[in-house]
Amino acid sequence: MEEKKANNHSPKDNENKTRRDRPDRPRRSQNPHRKPKQANEPVAEKPTTETNAHITTPQKEIKRPAPEPKKPVHKKNPNQQPKAPIAHVEKPSHPKKPTAPKTNNARRGHKKQIAGPLSDAIKASLKENQEVNDLRMNPWKQIDVSNNHKIRFTPLGGLGEIGGNMAVLEDEDSAFIIDVGMSFPDESMHGVDILVPDFSYLHAIKNKIKAVIITHAHEDHIGAVPYLYKELKFPIYGTPLALAMIENKFQEHGLMEDVKYFNYITKRKQYEVGTFKIEWMHNTHSIVDACSLAVETVAGTIIHTADFKIDHTPIDNQTMDLQRYAYYGSKGVLCLFSDSTNSHNPGFTKSEAVVGKTFDTLFDLAKGRVIMSTFSSNTHRIYQAMERGIEAGRKVCVIGRSMERNIETTRRLGYVDIDEKHFIDPHEIGKYPEEQVLIVTTGSQGETMAALSRMANEEHRHVKLKPTDTVIISAHAIPGNEGSVSALMNLLVKAGVTVRYKDFENIHVSGHAGQEEQKLILRLVQPKFFLPVHGEYNHIHKHAQTAVACGVNERNILLMSDGDQVEITTKYLKKVKTVKSGKSYIDNQNNKEIHADVIDDRQKLSSDGIINLAVQIHKATKKMVEKPIVSSHGLIPNKEEKRFAHEIENIIETFLITADERNLVSSKVVQDELRAIIKKYIIRTQKRYPMINPVVFLV
Repeated sequence: MEEKKANNHSPKDNENKTRRDRPDRPRRSQNPHRKPKQANEPVAEKPTTETNAHITTPQKEIKRPAPEPKKPVHKKNPNQQPKAPIAHVEKPSHPKKPTAPKTNNARRGHKKQIAGPLSDAIKASLKENQEVNDLRMNPWKQIDVSNNHKIRFTPLGGLGEIGGNMAVLEDEDSAFIIDVGMSFPDESMHGVDILVPDFSYLHAIKNKIKAVIITHAHEDHIGAVPYLYKELKFPIYGTPLALAMIENKFQEHGLMEDVKYFNYITKRKQYEVGTFKIEWMHNTHSIVDACSLAVETVAGTIIHTADFKIDHTPIDNQTMDLQRYAYYGSKGVLCLFSDSTNSHNPGFTKSEAVVGKTFDTLFDLAKGRVIMSTFSSNTHRIYQAMERGIEAGRKVCVIGRSMERNIETTRRLGYVDIDEKHFIDPHEIGKYPEEQVLIVTTGSQGETMAALSRMANEEHRHVKLKPTDTVIISAHAIPGNEGSVSALMNLLVKAGVTVRYKDFENIHVSGHAGQEEQKLILRLVQPKFFLPVHGEYNHIHKHAQTAVACGVNERNILLMSDGDQVEITTKYLKKVKTVKSGKSYIDNQNNKEIHADVIDDRQKLSSDGIINLAVQIHKATKKMVEKPIVSSHGLIPNKEEKRFAHEIENIIETFLITADERNLVSSKVVQDELRAIIKKYIIRTQKRYPMINPVVFLV
């Protein structure tokens, strides 16, 4: 039996057995990582032998292959020895001791070098560089935190809106106003032309106010100055162009005596205003002589950018004074106020110079008259258009009161250098061929009384639009004016003219900084505190995010609204109270204020209508002498007037039946009672809230 079992034991069974030395590993013949045998390796098998009636497996004897004959080698180097052929030797089966992995740069026979401790000189250099970098990136750390003085900043316009910019900066002893601008009304403000800030807080602190500080001459920064000077008068500081444009407004409002308050400033020069020292720094914007402010206060230095963009190729070649930003930034700035209007725009705002190239194309395409409309204060834009028109052989006609006044002012001050011979008056337009006329006019925002709107409505005395005309609107609609601009566009298209508005990419560029320009200012100034200004809430919120990305601590940023008063010290920034703010409504036809209750009545009339009632009542009998006279407007259709009058008559009869002597004391008492009763009836039946004007005669 044992011999039979031995004969049945095959080599394959032997391979299936586990290894005694490493049971967890397969036998070498079953190892998938084992190298295959080379075909040229001769293997000699020993004859099988019997031991105790067992047949042993054949034992393989590995023989080294005979070396191949050497081939002749062409030696390039006579000292180089030929390489010996590599013999294929099978690795021994016994396990080897693990060895440490070799690194790429480690060489056999070399010990690993271990760096020694840092020297005192290196440690000192690293520490000094760290301190220098920390001070360079946080220069506000130079501010003396033991300074316990406080200043307060109060925006009264320009936050939560576009335009109407006005703010107050004050300490315990002094205060000054930054800009006094106007804004545009919305469609619900019937009969209102402009809005000016509420001056209530200025009246409350008028004894502290030392001056009005003007940053530039745009309407949203100077448009409300005449209305302020009708109530309060202070010294006013600004550049020559800004004060010259304010002087034009004073002349229009009959305030020429107040020109004595003007103080013309020089940039890069400090002016003492109460306890403050103020410097005007040149910046680039969509108007000549725009400036930022550097204010030294008792608590520290404040930088206010006002409206700006960083234009490296401005039309007048006067670039932004970034050196002064860096100068004040290196000394340590306590707080930065910065323009947020374009905070959602990535990248950089394009240079004003690109608009001139677009004008070249548009003038080449125009076959007849060219009518260009833009903001009347955008001197560079107007100058580029007039310059291109003259090069194309056209005469320039300026139409629009504000446009005429601003161009005359800039020419008088030397900002625009165009000879008088190139200008013509409106009544001379017909004397020249159409291809030789350029009209520069107002009305880019669709203002009803502006020259372009009157041309579109065929109401202008000198200009009648023709199909051969080309109208260029080189502006974007201010938020809130989209409806007016769209209505103007419709009228122009109906007139058959060629309108160039948004179909050309660079027909208009903004005057406000994009995100990358805002980042540059933040990095130059490196302030401790940051207050984004000028814009709606979503604009200042986005600007705050940009500031955080530029290293400003999120806790050192505050988002404000008009009327919020913010206290700033070397240690903290916080809102302390809210002051009265709002808008006053102005009718531009007579330059007078419209009271808020008048605007409310107009809005109610436009949305809910009006009911007029006249009735004569016999006081003794408590009956109507005759049927009441009832009329309504904007409430019910004309065909239902009789039915409605009958319902009102029934209401009055019911009231008189139930009325006692107290309800019939006087006509005014009866009017109030009838107004309340009719109001409830209209709300219940019509779901409206009309104005109700009862007139009662007691006999």
